[in-house]
Amino acid sequence: MSRVRTRPTRDDTRDKLFEAAARVFEQDGIGGASIEAIAAAAGFTRGAFYSNFKSKDELIIAMLEDHVEQSIRRNLDILAQHDNLDDFIAALKTMDRSRQDPLGRAPLLHMEMILFVARAEKRRPELAKRLRARRKLVADIVEATLKSNGRGDKLNPPWMASIVLALEDGFRLHRLIDPETTPADSFLRAITDLRRRTGLASE
Repeated sequence: MSRVRTRPTRDDTRDKLFEAAARVFEQDGIGGASIEAIAAAAGFTRGAFYSNFKSKDELIIAMLEDHVEQSIRRNLDILAQHDNLDDFIAALKTMDRSRQDPLGRAPLLHMEMILFVARAEKRRPELAKRLRARRKLVADIVEATLKSNGRGDKLNPPWMASIVLALEDGFRLHRLIDPETTPADSFLRAITDLRRRTGLASE
């Protein structure tokens, strides 16, 4: 009886290309990475790459979009279990990052990719859509934890979301420049300090 060889699904192919691209980008730099190298690292041909993406830029946008979507799902899952901010932050600290998408596991590469895409002005609106999605996620988390603490009228969740994301991106950049004085948990430590000063801390 002949063995039927199953072909990878489109999603499997995309996931393998995302993982391979992250490795090649970290090794060769985003600008220096070729489509051939990415396809080869994933075990595919150029044809398999082009059946999924028209260009390297389109691949990068897809990776950023996938990262945002997965981040939203993960955070909402945690929020469903922990609507108290202390518990939510503790769950974030202990989250298994090995199960995240490649950009979740490599936040500095995530930042580099955002800056790479931002250099092309015509691509910035696509980045803006993802930034707004991240802001909405954080605003929803802030609003839920405010209600849980009975302080729903204390703060403006959308504005707090902007502050939180600016902190997160800022600490990523600082860690890239000076990891010796910027611990990996700097962002979550800053959030802990921020909530104490804004009335979000548990009493």
